[in-house]
Amino acid sequence: MPQNEQKKDSSTPWKWLGGGAAMLLFKGKAILSLLKIGKIAGPLISMIISIWAYALIYPWGFAVGFVLLLLVHELGHVIAAKRIGLPVSAPLFIPFLGALITMKKQPLDAKTEAYIAFGGPILGTIGATAVFWAANYMDSPLLYSLAYIGFLLNLINLLPIHPLDGGRIATAVTRWLWLVGLVGGLGIIIYMRSILFFIIWALFAYDLYNKYVKRRSNNRIYSVTKGFLIPVEPLRDAGYMIPGPEHRRDLPFTTYSDLERQQYVGVRWDQLNYIGRATLPQQCIIEKVRISQLEPVTLENGMHLKMNCDISYTVYENDKYYDVPASSRWKYGIAYFVLAGFLAGMMYMVHVIGNVNL
Repeated sequence: MPQNEQKKDSSTPWKWLGGGAAMLLFKGKAILSLLKIGKIAGPLISMIISIWAYALIYPWGFAVGFVLLLLVHELGHVIAAKRIGLPVSAPLFIPFLGALITMKKQPLDAKTEAYIAFGGPILGTIGATAVFWAANYMDSPLLYSLAYIGFLLNLINLLPIHPLDGGRIATAVTRWLWLVGLVGGLGIIIYMRSILFFIIWALFAYDLYNKYVKRRSNNRIYSVTKGFLIPVEPLRDAGYMIPGPEHRRDLPFTTYSDLERQQYVGVRWDQLNYIGRATLPQQCIIEKVRISQLEPVTLENGMHLKMNCDISYTVYENDKYYDVPASSRWKYGIAYFVLAGFLAGMMYMVHVIGNVNL
């Protein structure tokens, strides 16, 4: 918690925190329209648990205010996603890790991903600014501390490191910002001495290695096994020969993806007049489909031939995902650096006016 050197009465800020909570819970009709009552039971419980966990270390007022700032930040993502028609979950709070939302449908391009990512820091900055003005009006050490941590929270989220918001925004500006995040992240780790941030940075570095070094250097072929059940009785009645367990062969296949980018493979065994379908773990280019196992099994609805197929594939890299118009790159880039500069400036202002230090 940021330390404020002035000793002042902090009871009054409870009115502000309570008022903010009441506004979010009772006056936020737009928010409640986004998050149905039945869907927010889990998030509310996680929110209460987070407040309790933070209160074990920090004063209750700070714990409540900090979680509310996290809520405002995540609601920014929710509102941005809803504006462009992408379904998302309600915010879920994880003590000492923050909060998150999950997208039920992935964005189709980098511009959309960046738009959703911007929602959190923008609304979070508005929330922290409101707390700052309240702190200035009330001359409250507690609210100054919350304002400072709110600005810091949103500034850290703008670091160009996946899965932070800045890393997602960088996809629509320039992926070279990821290199800045990779190098600059080391300095942040040394300065903050944060194990959590080190884990985030390490996962980000490993993902970049897999994406731009390992995967493109060896063009690795992956394999996944999918099972199919072929009814035997109709085949026997039609006079088909049933192959034995030792039978192996390559099968012709087709593949397609639905609107949610789930890829499917359809296999065809003409000699048995059979067509089957299975899902694939990721977007890929299929090399071949080969029978790896045949086994007769007896089920309630009769005898079946269990067929396992090994599907060999290479990962498909959709570089068009990052195709963003130059005008949009400039707009997102300018907004990114202006927002980061504003947050840094507000942190300095809180430090000077409120005498708050990290």
